[in-house]
Amino acid sequence: MAADIYASIAFAIALAGGLIGTGMAQQGIGAAGMGIIAEKPEKLGQVLFLFVIPETLWIIGLAFGILIYLGIL
Repeated sequence: MAADIYASIAFAIALAGGLIGTGMAQQGIGAAGMGIIAEKPEKLGQVLFLFVIPETLWIIGLAFGILIYLGIL
C-alpha cells in the first residue's frame, strides 16, 4: 500500500520535472524565435524545429515516471 503511494508521488515528480523543464526551455526559444520570424519570415521552419526539440523532455519524464511506477527502476 505505502509503496504504491510513493510510486505515485515519484511518477508525479518525474512528469512534473519534465513539464517544467520543457516550459523553461521553450520560453526563451519562443521569445527569440518571434524576433527572428519578425525580421526574416523565411526562417519559420528552422525556428519551429528548434521550438519543438524541448518537447522531448516531457516525453522522457513520462517514460521515467512509468518505469518508476511499474517498479522497473
